[in-house]
Amino acid sequence: MTAADERIDDENRGDPIDILLIEPNPGDTRLFEENLRNAKFMNDFYSVTNGEEALDFLHQRGEYADAPQIDLVLLEPRLPGKNGEDVLAELDEEPSLRDVPVIMLTGSETGTEIAKSNGLDADFFVQKPMGADDFLEFVQEVEELWLAIVDASESRSDADSE
Repeated sequence: MTAADERIDDENRGDPIDILLIEPNPGDTRLFEENLRNAKFMNDFYSVTNGEEALDFLHQRGEYADAPQIDLVLLEPRLPGKNGEDVLAELDEEPSLRDVPVIMLTGSETGTEIAKSNGLDADFFVQKPMGADDFLEFVQEVEELWLAIVDASESRSDADSE
């Protein structure tokens, strides 16, 4: 069992998961935070506004040296400085971060298709909520994706132990 599998087993017992939102818009960040904190599953929520901060947080360096290991990343692809593609590329190059699930936030179904056609290698693509009322549905979708990730990890763990 890997460290990531152990974290997922812990989370499945109801422990909080650590979610990192990488979002440059402070208004969207506030809406995400309020709605994720009110979600049915427990979580600890962190946010940064650009790709450089995200990578420092994920690598636990600089001002983020004491940051937790993140279990799930919500990534807006259009960031100042290093963009979402740069962040994904660096995550893929780092063995300790390669298995962190990334949900790419897109503005529309067209945005999802554009992101995929540009080779963005996120684990999932979710349409970013457009208004406050859309956030409940968004949070439910993130929760369903997280539970699917946990189920897939448990299936891999069960297969590895056979």
